[in-house]
Amino acid sequence: MIDSEGFRANVGIILTNDLGRVFWARRLGMDAWQFPQGGIEKDESHKLAMYRELREETGLDEEHVKIMGFTDNWLRYSLPKRFIRQNTYPLCIGQKQIWYLLKLVVDESYVNLTYTDEPEFDKWKWVDLWDPINEVVSFKRSVYEQAIKYFAPFITSPEYEKRY
Repeated sequence: MIDSEGFRANVGIILTNDLGRVFWARRLGMDAWQFPQGGIEKDESHKLAMYRELREETGLDEEHVKIMGFTDNWLRYSLPKRFIRQNTYPLCIGQKQIWYLLKLVVDESYVNLTYTDEPEFDKWKWVDLWDPINEVVSFKRSVYEQAIKYFAPFITSPEYEKRY
């Protein structure tokens, strides 16, 4: 779904473990790392899109995670001109995302990057909350910074574990 301004509706997922570290995945066959994310389909809520993308990209289901929160507003990034497909309609110039903070409530062995026939990732690891800001592709950097800053108080709080 692309809005009238050219932004594709999308969800982003920050998945944490018991230690407050975050799930960081490498795009299949590339040296590019990112959080799970994906488009919202027509007539699909952002919550349903999040669960669908989580399953497709990590093999995790709703019962494997707990929603800790989501952003109140869309976070947007524009695509570099070289990535804009000029011959498509409607023209997509970037993405607008609702971000979710999830807590893994099962053992990490439930992660399955080959859950679908067309996996998006080929490797994953747990990293410090702030690492992705400097490691993600540059045009996504400001959105990652906004999402991480939004959720940081929840993840880094001494009360984090007590909320479960």
